[in-house]
Amino acid sequence: MTIKVLQGKHIVLGVTGSIAAYKAVALASHLVQAGAVVDVIMTEAAMKLIQPLSFQAITHRQVQTDMFHLLAETEIGHVTLAKQADLLVIAPATANILARLAHGLADDMLSTTALATAAPILVAPAMETGMWENPATQENVARLKERGVVVVGPEPGYLASGASGLGRMTEPEALVEHIRMVLGARGDLAGRRLVVTAGGTHEPFDPVRFVGNHSSGKMGYALAEAARDRGAQVTLISGPTALTPPLGVNFTQVRTAQQMRDAVFAALPDADALIMAAAVADYRPVVAAEHKLKKTADSLILELQRNPDILAEVAQWQATSRPNLVVVGFAAESEDLIANAWAKLEKKRLDLIVANPVPETFGEDRSQAILINREGGMIQLDPLPKIDVAERILDRVSELIIDKGN
Repeated sequence: MTIKVLQGKHIVLGVTGSIAAYKAVALASHLVQAGAVVDVIMTEAAMKLIQPLSFQAITHRQVQTDMFHLLAETEIGHVTLAKQADLLVIAPATANILARLAHGLADDMLSTTALATAAPILVAPAMETGMWENPATQENVARLKERGVVVVGPEPGYLASGASGLGRMTEPEALVEHIRMVLGARGDLAGRRLVVTAGGTHEPFDPVRFVGNHSSGKMGYALAEAARDRGAQVTLISGPTALTPPLGVNFTQVRTAQQMRDAVFAALPDADALIMAAAVADYRPVVAAEHKLKKTADSLILELQRNPDILAEVAQWQATSRPNLVVVGFAAESEDLIANAWAKLEKKRLDLIVANPVPETFGEDRSQAILINREGGMIQLDPLPKIDVAERILDRVSELIIDKGN
């Protein structure tokens, strides 16, 4: 699946002589599948552990190993790659390459490219614990961080020596998330603060049972991930889900509608936009039993009371405190989709509402949506992966933030 922040980006991947070099093949594969153009530079030591052909088969581009090799008749390899790169990633990064980068040495293709590039640099260290903890390595890492180099890892775990400790390279999937954050740091939402809610709420009527809905939280999590990729500072407030919060977002876990309401208002004062993707329960039991209710009768009657209407309260607060706050709501409807969504937009004074037919979109990886604004304009989206729907919503949010003078 292509990822917007990676699509068409030129990433130079440096591979050095650590046993973790095999993980770099998986990293290259993830990046290519996400739409990036990947050029691999291997050190001489790396080629003792893995063959250049492995990378060439995945990237469909020639692997660079020789500093004096010309990419074209007059193109000097390290200079050309340094200029073309949107990001230089060195994974795995040995203690040796960290030392050479820290001290500005340039005696092979990789170190020379690193010295020549103006692109951001991300390194993923991999080495034995003693080497990582050595004061020389720590001084080198500190110096690189001061220069703006992004250092990811290492992680604790089982090492090549058979020992366990700090020194494992961060896994490729997690590195892709860090790469997305670095590339998105200057996106159209850079410096903006977004609050996103996700998932359903659980309203307990005894210690083990609750009233809830089928929301998976996937749409809200996709919005948080996409906003992060565009440079936003994201607060994700989530009800119970089976999802892992995206890397780099401020995450708040809640259970009930009241807890979500409190978390939203705690996050709003500094926010530029609120995107209420959560499926908040409208009602909660009047009484929650202290102990598990026993099955003693043929029927059970629960008395319910209204939960806080978070968007209605936000509208009241916004009118006096933050009129330039952008507020986006969702309408999940089983009938009269557009009419019901429009009524909610007007009643809650929203800037944008995303109308979804249910139950078709609950729990699915794809979503069908209609975007409706205050002027009555509508954008109908064909069924798309939820990350793509999130991007379309954020396109409009970015415009609304500017329109409101934020």
